[in-house]
Amino acid sequence: QVQLVESGGGLVQAGGSLRLSCAASGRTFSSYAKGWYRQAPGKERELVAASTWIFGRTTYADSVKGRFTISTDNAKNTVYLQMNSLKPEDTAVYYCAAHPTWPLPAEARYLEVWGQGTLVTVSS
Repeated sequence: QVQLVESGGGLVQAGGSLRLSCAASGRTFSSYAKGWYRQAPGKERELVAASTWIFGRTTYADSVKGRFTISTDNAKNTVYLQMNSLKPEDTAVYYCAAHPTWPLPAEARYLEVWGQGTLVTVSS
């Protein structure tokens, strides 16, 4: 069974950058579709970026296009989220998730595997 552990969150000033990492255990991780979600206080969890290595597809929320990049290193069983030009509205808990099929389920609660989350705070 796949397990996920995120790292890399923290406090950054607006305009700055952070890279989140999500380390996975489990031999089948490379075949899973991966996603990064975020949840701000009082808001629903939303998809930020997703990718599938098998189909070579990526997708991004409109709010992060051109600023965030999702990538995967299958040799390290790790998925990354590079976040540039951060804005205060990017402040949230960021979660890594994985699912055995693509596209990812429309409702986040149906994804098979979740990490524990990492807090990103962007100060103005």
